[in-house]
Amino acid sequence: MKTDLLYEGKAKRVYQAKDKTGQLVLDYKNDATAFNGEKKEVFIGKGRLNNEISAYIFKALNEQGVQTHFIEKLSETEQLVHQTEIIPLEVVVRNVAAGSITRRLEIEADTPFTPPLVELFYKDDKLGDPLINDEHALFLSDVTRSELQEIKAKALEINQQLTTLFETVDLKLVDFKLEFGRLASGCIVLSDEISPDTCRLWDITTNENLDKDVFRQGTGDLLEVYQKLLNRLEART
Repeated sequence: MKTDLLYEGKAKRVYQAKDKTGQLVLDYKNDATAFNGEKKEVFIGKGRLNNEISAYIFKALNEQGVQTHFIEKLSETEQLVHQTEIIPLEVVVRNVAAGSITRRLEIEADTPFTPPLVELFYKDDKLGDPLINDEHALFLSDVTRSELQEIKAKALEINQQLTTLFETVDLKLVDFKLEFGRLASGCIVLSDEISPDTCRLWDITTNENLDKDVFRQGTGDLLEVYQKLLNRLEART
């Protein structure tokens, strides 16, 4: 189903799909990283969990009319996706104060943001993915001003869809990171992944973390937490 390895990142390998023009195979790895790669560990089975969770969420978004690169899940660790040219911006949507923003702006943790905050980060590992503003984004990437507004609008729409989805399994969507890419047609669609690697999810009742913060902070078993999240999602169908 796959041929040449095109790219290997922290969490996934990207292959050309065999005999399918304009399609790729994403293979989720067992690696976990935090703090811009300073903390690393391998968890056997993490790739399967992230693939299952991300595929479930992408499918749910597709069914709600959100355009994504996702086509189908191929195996325990692989997805078939449309090939996109990734725009080098990470879009972070924050519903509640947590993580870096609490330190950067001295905002008390758990402070709600109404309306949600949308932040842009330049996707560059060497620079540590720095926070940027709209003018920086226009200078550093090939997006137009109207495309940048489209991306922000899409991010807020996805936030609304995901907030509703996670509430059905008693989880609060605290914040999450998105990446977008262009199809060959030029259409901008949601790409990369949506998983507990890229989202902060808290139990609505207990505030228990069901995301990668248990690895960042050393407060829990990553595989148990990811499996618990997957179980909740699968139980709603």
